[in-house]
Amino acid sequence: MELQSWGLFGLFSASFLAATILPFSSEAILLFFLANDIDPLICLLTASSGNILGGITNLGVGRLGNPLWINRLGVKESTIIKRKRWVDVYGSYLAFFSWIPFIGDPLLVVLGYFRTPFWYSVSWMILGKVLRYILIIALYSYWK
Repeated sequence: MELQSWGLFGLFSASFLAATILPFSSEAILLFFLANDIDPLICLLTASSGNILGGITNLGVGRLGNPLWINRLGVKESTIIKRKRWVDVYGSYLAFFSWIPFIGDPLLVVLGYFRTPFWYSVSWMILGKVLRYILIIALYSYWK
């Protein structure tokens, strides 16, 4: 099945999956849609919505975290202590960086696990994720 047949639901789904722990690139899918002359504003809203909901899912997974599960997964106590220090110093502001590949998704899980204020974390996450997509769309439009 071709990507085009999925339409905007495909962009939304790809963006959602990219925001979870699964290694997936929503940026490539976004560029595909832009290259096929889909309205950039529609692409921005669709990709951002999916990515934000995926990020909220990561925060929720973190909030469900149980210290017993973490021990079973083999996460070292020293790693937990280091992450706790980050959260104690920077708090919800760290959610802004949730768009960064490989570290952003686990970062949201950590913020959820340490129970940062939910709406502050979501607000900073939204800002970071939307600005990232705006930058990608702007750069694409510039080089088009």
